[in-house]
Amino acid sequence: MTDYILAIDQGTTSSRALTYDLKGNIISVAQREITQYFPKPGWVEHDPYEILKTQINVAKEVIESSGGINGLLSVAITNQRETTVVWDRSSGDPVYRAIVWQCRRSSEICDELKNNGYEEVIRKKTGLVIDAYFSATKLMWIFRNIPEIRRLADNGRLLFGTIDSWLIYKLTGEHLTDFSNASRTMLFNIYNLSWDRDLLEMMEIPQSILPDPRPSFSKFGNVKKEIFGKEVPLYGVIGDQQSSLLGQGCISQGMVKNTYGTGCFVLMNTGDKPRFSEKGLLTTCCWGDSKRITYALEGSVFIGGAVVQWLRDGLKIIKDSSESESKATEVDDNGGVYFVPAFVGLGAPYWDMNARGTIVGLTRGSRDVHIVRAALEAIAYQSYDVIKAMESDSSIDVKELRVDGGASRNNFLMQFQSNILNKKILRPEVLESTSRGAFFASAITSGLMKLEDIDSIVRIARTFTPEMSEDGRNKLLNGWNRAVKKAIL
Repeated sequence: MTDYILAIDQGTTSSRALTYDLKGNIISVAQREITQYFPKPGWVEHDPYEILKTQINVAKEVIESSGGINGLLSVAITNQRETTVVWDRSSGDPVYRAIVWQCRRSSEICDELKNNGYEEVIRKKTGLVIDAYFSATKLMWIFRNIPEIRRLADNGRLLFGTIDSWLIYKLTGEHLTDFSNASRTMLFNIYNLSWDRDLLEMMEIPQSILPDPRPSFSKFGNVKKEIFGKEVPLYGVIGDQQSSLLGQGCISQGMVKNTYGTGCFVLMNTGDKPRFSEKGLLTTCCWGDSKRITYALEGSVFIGGAVVQWLRDGLKIIKDSSESESKATEVDDNGGVYFVPAFVGLGAPYWDMNARGTIVGLTRGSRDVHIVRAALEAIAYQSYDVIKAMESDSSIDVKELRVDGGASRNNFLMQFQSNILNKKILRPEVLESTSRGAFFASAITSGLMKLEDIDSIVRIARTFTPEMSEDGRNKLLNGWNRAVKKAIL
C-alpha cells in the first residue's frame, strides 16, 4: 500500500484533485468543470454547492485510483482566491451565489472608497490597491443590495469566507482561513496578521462573520468520516498563486515564478518582511507557520493565454491553441506588428481599466502569422513589465524565472521570454505547481518534510537562455512601449 497526500485544487473553471506520493510524484488526477454564471455584463458567479460537490467527487475518484482510503495520510487545499461566499451559520447553506474574483460589480464602491481618500490607508495595512478584484467590496455590494443578508449578518447568523473557508467548513465544520487567502480580502492587516478593525468599520463589515485566520502550515481540523470513509487531518491551506510559488521551489528571497494561464501571475519571494510597491504591484502573505511568515510581491497580467484563445475563437486564424507555436515560427520576426491585448484593461504595473486592445504596425505585407507571433510576444512583454517593476521595488536583481501553466509548454514563447528579459527561464518537469505547493504545505505541516527539502524535489526539465543582442532587445521593447501608449485611451 502506498501512502499519499490528497491535494484539493479548486480553480476558477474547474475543481481538481491530485494525489501525491511522499516523494512529490503525482499518482492520480481528476477534474470536473464548474458552471460559469454571467447574470449581467461584467458579473461572474459560481454555485458554492456545485463547487463542493464536484470537489468531493474528484477527490473520491483519485482516492480510489490511488489504492483506497487506507493510504491517505492528509488532505491539503489550494484555491482560487478572492471569490466571496456567504452562508447561513445555522443551516450551512449559501444565501447567495459565490461572487467570483473576476466580477466587476463592485467597481462603483471602489470608486467611492477612492474618492473618500482611503487608498493609502488600505495599501499600507493590506498591501493591496482598491479594486473590485478583492473580497471586501464584493461583501459591501451584497450587504447594500440584499437587505435580508445584511440582517443575517447583524443578527450573528451569517458566515463569510473565500473558497478555502467554504470547503474547510463543509469538510470539517471549522470556520477558518489561512493568511495567504485572508491577505487577498482587503480586510486583513499583513503586519499584525489579523482582521483590521479600522477597515471593518470603514466598510461596515461585522467581524463576527469572518473566519479565524491561521498560517498556511497549520492543522485546519479533520475531514469528517462520512465524506471519505475515514477521518483525515486537513494539513495545509494556501491560495493558488502563493501555492504555485511554493510548488516551484521559490523558497529563497528574490526567487520569482510566472504562471502562464488565462492571465499571468508573477510572484517574487521577498522574505519575512512585507515590501511595498511604488510600481503598482501588490504585497501579499505567502506561507509560514507560527514562527515565521514569508511574503511576496505580486503582479497580475489580465490577458495571457487568453489572447491565444481569442486568436482561435475570435479571429479564427488558428484551430487549436497548440498551433500558435508553429505559426509564430513561420516568420523570422514580427514584421513590425505589436499586439497589446488589453481586452479588459491593463493590470500591473499600469492598472488602467480604460485601456483597450490594440494591434499596431500593420502593413500590406502583414499576415496572420505576424499577428499570432505578436500575440505570443505580448504575453512576454507584459511579463517583462511586471518583473522589471519587481526588480525596482525590491532592489533585487532577478537571476532566473521559473515558469508553469499551460502556455509555458510553448517553446517559442519561453525562448522569447528569455530573450526579452535577458534571463534564464527554468521550466520544471512537473508543471502542476499549484497542487504541488499544497502537497508541500501538507507534508511540512505533518512533519513529513522540511521546507528546505523542496530544493531536492523540484527538478528542471529545460532551461531557456537568452539568444538576442542588446540592440535587438531594445528595438523590440521600444516598439512595445509605443504600442502600449496607443492602447491607453
